[in-house]
Amino acid sequence: MSQKKKMQTQNNPEEQNMTLIDHLRELRACIVRAAISVFVGMALCWGLSDKIFDLIRKPIMPYLQGGGLVFTAPMDKFMAHIKIAFVMGVIVAAPFWLYQVWKFISPALYKSEKKLAIGFVAAGTFQFLAGASFCYLVVLPAAFEFLMHFGGTIDKPMITISQYLDFFSQTVIIFGLTFEVPVVIAFLGLMGLVSHKFLKEKRRYAIVANTILAAIATPPDFISMMLLLVPLLIMYEISIFIVGIFEKRKIENLNKIG
Repeated sequence: MSQKKKMQTQNNPEEQNMTLIDHLRELRACIVRAAISVFVGMALCWGLSDKIFDLIRKPIMPYLQGGGLVFTAPMDKFMAHIKIAFVMGVIVAAPFWLYQVWKFISPALYKSEKKLAIGFVAAGTFQFLAGASFCYLVVLPAAFEFLMHFGGTIDKPMITISQYLDFFSQTVIIFGLTFEVPVVIAFLGLMGLVSHKFLKEKRRYAIVANTILAAIATPPDFISMMLLLVPLLIMYEISIFIVGIFEKRKIENLNKIG
């Protein structure tokens, strides 16, 4: 038996004993707990939805001729507040659903690596909030500046609440999730699924993939695309560095056992 296999057996007895059904049950439980945390966050944000909506309108407000968004159906405003509460619930509950992600992947880690739970949750929460904030403060204003002035100023925007919130929610959540790239890659490295060498060798493919992702995920303009692509490329390089550190630690642990 190899040193690595010995270390897995000693440090991960629960992983050795878990069947596929056990993994599926654990996955279902983690999804349910994550959904409950989002629902609780949604309920907490419901009472503040009016004030939150005022903040959400800010990026588009300078371009609205009538002083606000419009709605075309009686239920539009009510559904808008539900969407707002849901998006904010996802953001507020980020530490809780990230912890559920950790709980699901932790059986595959070494005992020493399981101590990184707080770091995973903290880093994941920070990255998600950083992505959402970057989108709100930088990307959306730049996107609206381009889109609302494109083709001249003769035509006037009349944007519905539903259309704007769909656009806002999708963009903010996408940026929040894409900023998780370093955390995801780092922990794929912890699990041995990617290596420092692999990430360096596949850098060109990562650039192409990130470019495609940025083009699909952002509003249809070059500025927004670049505002997502540049951070993605930077975070990929950070991920290579972090995975390299984890690999050195793994080698040190194996040498201690050997």
